[in-house]
Amino acid sequence: MDGIKAYILRNQLRPGDPLPTESALCEALGASRSSVREAIRILTALDIVEVRHGHGTYVGRLSLSALVESLTFRGLLSPDDDFRVMSDLVEVRELFERGMAERLVRSHSDEQIDRLAALVDEMRKAGAGEGQGFVEADRAFHTLLVAPLGNDLIGQLSTAFWDVYLIVAPHLDVFTPEHEAATIAHHQRIVDAVRDRDPLEFAAALTEHYAPVRQRIAEARARRR
Repeated sequence: MDGIKAYILRNQLRPGDPLPTESALCEALGASRSSVREAIRILTALDIVEVRHGHGTYVGRLSLSALVESLTFRGLLSPDDDFRVMSDLVEVRELFERGMAERLVRSHSDEQIDRLAALVDEMRKAGAGEGQGFVEADRAFHTLLVAPLGNDLIGQLSTAFWDVYLIVAPHLDVFTPEHEAATIAHHQRIVDAVRDRDPLEFAAALTEHYAPVRQRIAEARARRR
């Protein structure tokens, strides 16, 4: 595995570039065919390399898909870990969004801001609290909110948040009409802050949005204990 990674770095290969054939790798690394195959299998699971059957082996996308899978499975595996993972992801997501407040309010185009506002309208129309339409609009909102950063790490951690959320949601307290109205109001305040290019108001709106989310998770975790 280390030899293959070193080969990629030494030859300055990029995602999508082809790797040598299996026999060529065996010769270059001084390793057996079975060792190279096992290394390729593990590196494929980590998205460091990609095997295209009938075509060859390529440098992978180098994404965080393995981390996302691990976080999601961790939430399924332990009765308590799902709440802890969810709480950690909420904290990380808020940290990213608040820490990038200045860049985010500057980076959004008018068209993107209009799309954020449209997603808030979708949340209003969806109703039904935790209903699929409401959750999907919420998910799309936060995905679009950080999109101008062009940061794959933040985007993939956001994906992990929603994957774990779908595991944890049934254990949270009932999502009341009051929760729904507050969530919509918080999202609208975020949109208004971005439209006004006001980073301080943006950060305050995020604090107001995430505080009740953390409280619901803490209360659900306490009930389970």
